[in-house]
Amino acid sequence: MRLSVATNFDDALVEQLRDFPVVELFGKLASDAVGGGRATYMLRRLGKRRLAEHVRQAHAHGIGFNYLLNSACTANEESTRRGQERLTRLLDWLGEVAVDSVTVVLPFLCRLIKRRYPKFKVKVGVFAGVDDAIKARAWEDLGADAITLDSHAVNRDFQLLDAIRKSVSCDLQLLVNVNCLSSCPFARAHMVALSHASQSGRSPFLIDYCLLLCSALKASDKAHYIRSNWIRPEDLHIYESLGYDLFKIAERDAPTATLVRRARAYSERLYNGNLLDLVQSYAYPDPLPDRFRGSWRWRLRFFFPPWRVNPIRSLALLRLAQAEGMLSRPKTPPVYIDNRKLDRSF
Repeated sequence: MRLSVATNFDDALVEQLRDFPVVELFGKLASDAVGGGRATYMLRRLGKRRLAEHVRQAHAHGIGFNYLLNSACTANEESTRRGQERLTRLLDWLGEVAVDSVTVVLPFLCRLIKRRYPKFKVKVGVFAGVDDAIKARAWEDLGADAITLDSHAVNRDFQLLDAIRKSVSCDLQLLVNVNCLSSCPFARAHMVALSHASQSGRSPFLIDYCLLLCSALKASDKAHYIRSNWIRPEDLHIYESLGYDLFKIAERDAPTATLVRRARAYSERLYNGNLLDLVQSYAYPDPLPDRFRGSWRWRLRFFFPPWRVNPIRSLALLRLAQAEGMLSRPKTPPVYIDNRKLDRSF
């Protein structure tokens, strides 16, 4: 088993992960020229020096570092002279701080990085939507060293997983703790919205309509929590029997205790407690990191700036976010699913 675990850039995280089969941490600056799969407001604010130190700390514990360039859309900036200059500066710096690999979604970036920066391993992100053997082979032909498969489409389709594994020789990775709607109809729109909200030079303002809509649908029909394409720690052996041994664990804004809990559960292939402790991207059982989350200053900057939206009309969204535990640590879980009661459900 190999684990790729999200980092929140807490110094204590690396130390606490050293006893688990963690081969890499993945993360990025809160914003950069390319952007990524999480909006700026969701991530810890840190400078380049702090990220470089975190990479060194990971290496000291025998753990690699994967920098995310996993934007689903750059508004075609990667094709312009200005965009390529900014991209080159970013990639040069990543080389200087000894990042081991990068995750991309755009095929142009995959080809460019493999040609100009051969020392980087290139991993294809889940936003690329690789959900069959033809797509996997196309990315491998572009030079991809590893591919993260589309969790919405493949995590519960064992025949498809077997076919994809047999079709390519590159590494394949599965996102195990996804909690999106099954076959999510809003996934592509969500990816683009998050990508633009994490690119330097653009406004970080984002009303995450897709996330709020998803949460509202789950609140109205709890069956969505079960339909979601998560992989339980107890079921990893099924995927390992198909030739998969690299598993990705999110989220990058999670508290350190939550990330360690998730790494331990998947390492031990066992978890006694609420399944949503492992798979949900909010309502964590542990205190949230200190980055103004929940404060009015934070909300006004990223969600309800009065010069952009009418705060009064946005109160319904705020109430939904609070009810779902998105803005603070809930006293009790909004939803509780006893993980061990699912042992014989599949």
